[in-house]
Amino acid sequence: MPKKNGKQAIGRSRGGLTTKIHCLAVNEREAHSIGLSGGEAHDSPEGINLLLSTDEPIITTNLVMDKAYSSSKMRIIAEIMNYNPVVPPKSNSIEQWEYDKFLYKERNRIERLFGWLKTKFRKIFTRYDKLDVVFLSFIYFGLILHLIKISVNTP
Repeated sequence: MPKKNGKQAIGRSRGGLTTKIHCLAVNEREAHSIGLSGGEAHDSPEGINLLLSTDEPIITTNLVMDKAYSSSKMRIIAEIMNYNPVVPPKSNSIEQWEYDKFLYKERNRIERLFGWLKTKFRKIFTRYDKLDVVFLSFIYFGLILHLIKISVNTP
C-alpha cells in the first residue's frame, strides 16, 4: 500500500498544476520505461534518468528524441551507451548539429500512442490521482490495453 503522502510529481506551469509523462520506448507497441515529473521541470534530467535506468541497450541503435531532450549532456550519455541520438537542435541553440530528418519523423508514432491513451482514458488526461504510484499504474494499465488492442487487430 503506498504512503498517503508519497511522491506526487505535480508541478506548476502556465496551465496550472501539471505532470509530464516521459517514456523510453522501442516502438509504439513496447514502452521500455516510464517516468513522471512536475510540469515546471525540464525534460532532459528525467530523460537521462530513463536512459541510465536501462540495464541493457534497447534493440534499436537510433534514439529518436523530442527537442526538449536535446541537451548536450543527454546526447553525450546516449552516445556513450551506443545510441545514435536523433534530435534537432533548438532554434536558439548556439551549437547546431546535423540529424536525420526522415528518421526524426518516426517520433510521431510515440506521440500517437500517448494521444490514444489520453483520448481513451480521461483519468490520464486529467490526472485525478494524487500519488505517482496510482497514476503510473493506470498509465501501465492503459498501455497493456493498447497492446492487446493492437495484437487483436494485427494478423
